[in-house]
Amino acid sequence: MMKIIVTGGAGFIGSHLTKDLVEKDYEVIVIDNLSMGKRSRVSKKAKFYEIDICSDEISEIFKKEKPDYLLHLAAIPRVPISVKTPAKTTKVNVFGTANLLQASVNSGIKRVVFASSSSVYGDQEKFPLKESMTPSPISPYGLQKLQGEQLAQLFSDDIYNLPVVSLRYFNVYGPELDFESDYSLVLGKFLRLSKKEKPLTIYGDGEQTRAFCYVKDVTEATIEAMNTDKLKGGEIINIGGDESHSINYLADLIGGDRKYLPPRKGDVKHTAADITKAEKLLDWSPKVSFEEGIKKTKDWFYSL
Repeated sequence: MMKIIVTGGAGFIGSHLTKDLVEKDYEVIVIDNLSMGKRSRVSKKAKFYEIDICSDEISEIFKKEKPDYLLHLAAIPRVPISVKTPAKTTKVNVFGTANLLQASVNSGIKRVVFASSSSVYGDQEKFPLKESMTPSPISPYGLQKLQGEQLAQLFSDDIYNLPVVSLRYFNVYGPELDFESDYSLVLGKFLRLSKKEKPLTIYGDGEQTRAFCYVKDVTEATIEAMNTDKLKGGEIINIGGDESHSINYLADLIGGDRKYLPPRKGDVKHTAADITKAEKLLDWSPKVSFEEGIKKTKDWFYSL
C-alpha cells in the first residue's frame, strides 16, 4: 500500500484530499499544527502528527514513516494575513516548504506535489492566465508561493533529483471552507453574513472576477498529479475553473443586501485560468459547475 504524507491535512482542501486518498485505500499521514486547521476534519483512518512544518522534527517523521509521496498543502494561505505579517508568513510558506523538500530528499520520496497559487501571477494584462507568463506577484503571499515554485524547480534539477510538481490553485471553494475568520475566502464571508442577515461586504466594485474551482475537482487534480507518469518534476500547472465569475455574481447566488468598501491592498482585479496544460498532462478539467458547487456549499453551511 502506498504511503502518503499530506501537510495541511486538517485544513479545508487538505482534509478533503485526505478523505479522498483514504477512500482510494492509500495509507495517509497528516501533518498539521492546527493553527488554521481543525483536528475534527482529519479522517479517523489517517495517522496524525500535530507539528509545525518548520520544525526540526519533520525530518525524523519522514525517516520514521518512509512515505512514497508528499502532497504539500500546509501554508498560511491568505493575502491579507501576508500583508499584515510578511515575516511570519514567509517563514512558514517559504522556509517550511524548503524544510519539507529537504526531508523528502533525505527519505527518498518518489514525488512531491506542491500547492501553489494563482496569486503568483499578480495583475496581468492578458487573459486567461497561462503558466508561460512572467509572474508578477503584488502581495507577500503571491511572492512566497512563487518562491515555493522556484524551490520546487531547483529540487527537481540535478542537485537533488527530487521530482516536484507545482499546482497553481485558483480560488478553491466547497463544504468545510473557513467561514469564521475575518480572513476567510469571500464565499465563507458571504455565507456567514447571510446567515446573520447582514449585508454582504464587497471590497471594490464587485466586478473583479475569479476562476472559482470546486474542492473535489481540485483534489482529483492533485491525486492525478501524484500518480501520472506524464510528469517528471519541475512542471507548473494551473488548476482552476474553466470560466471566471464576478464577486457580484457570487453575491447574486447567495442573495441579500450588499455593502461596498474600498479595494484591499494586494488583491488582484481579475483571474482566469488557462487549463490547457492540465487537460493535456493530467487529463483533467472541472466537472462541477459554479452554480452547482455554490448550491452544494450553501446546503452544507445551512445544515450546520
